[in-house]
Amino acid sequence: MSRRAAYLDRSAGEMRGVVTLDGRPERLLISRDGDPPALQLGARSIARVRSVESAFASAFLDLPDGAQALLPLRADLPRPVRGASVEIEIRAESRRGKLATAWWLGEAWGEPQLLQAGPSLEAELALLARTETLVTGREARRIADEAESEVLQQVHGLPGGGNVAVEPTRALTAVDVDTGQMAGGDSKRVSRQANLGAISVAARLLRLKGLGGLVVFDLAGRGHDGAAILAAARAAFAGDNPGVAISQISRFGTLEMTIPRRRSPVLDRLADSRGSLTPLSAALQLARRVEDAGRIAPAAQLEARCRQDVAMAFEGLAAWLRERLGARISLAVEPSWPVDRLEVISR
Repeated sequence: MSRRAAYLDRSAGEMRGVVTLDGRPERLLISRDGDPPALQLGARSIARVRSVESAFASAFLDLPDGAQALLPLRADLPRPVRGASVEIEIRAESRRGKLATAWWLGEAWGEPQLLQAGPSLEAELALLARTETLVTGREARRIADEAESEVLQQVHGLPGGGNVAVEPTRALTAVDVDTGQMAGGDSKRVSRQANLGAISVAARLLRLKGLGGLVVFDLAGRGHDGAAILAAARAAFAGDNPGVAISQISRFGTLEMTIPRRRSPVLDRLADSRGSLTPLSAALQLARRVEDAGRIAPAAQLEARCRQDVAMAFEGLAAWLRERLGARISLAVEPSWPVDRLEVISR
């Protein structure tokens, strides 16, 4: 029987929540200081209709604090007009190049305002892991760091050998299954083993990375056992229902499915469009290293070293660190360093 556990790591500027499945990270939820509360999944607000686009049956909304969202127009509901106030709920968070998606709750009056925040990170973890127990402290930090590292990887190993690559694009997420150096003389058996393992591993990884929409598996080998693969896919993605749809295996050896988009992809939070850490993500990592070093050496002077844009983001986190560690933190800028080179020196 599968076992889940929940972890909550609090650090300067953010909270990270992780749900593990049989000891491996399955979900990574990130909440950062300054995140617009009106754009959080489940948040309810009064919004103002900025424009109505009949060509694609949607309206653009202005939410509190300058946030924006897209409202799909339904034939069974009144059609809003420009300037009208409506009550909405966020059903899908924003992703790179795409606005958050709202759900019509009814007509409203007044200026844009937040009516009800979405569920807290603690509440979401409890719901996803089906437990009220949240592990915190050093173990939570270790698990969260492990989850974040796995999100940033593209190629992941499979049990027994082989690997699976998860590559999101603008249109879809491609999952490539490769048998690699898997042992065994029967290529059909090896391909079957890799494909079944890849479906289970990819289901966890897609949840961990926060990816949805159209997903295409490029299966290994030929002459696939369609019944076994479809059964494995239905079982592996059952936790993403309602809304999962799985097709038959195509004559080209691909398996297509759609998974509801609900959360922002985690990679959008951590990295830029090229896959490099953003300066803020790097600064948050550096802050955690400073905090950890300060706990190990409670009397040492701590020097954080990074490049200029990371240093600028780090300055916004320094007050939180100094409040907990004292005025023993300094910052040195290394202009030639890449964004992910971070050091903490204890003296």
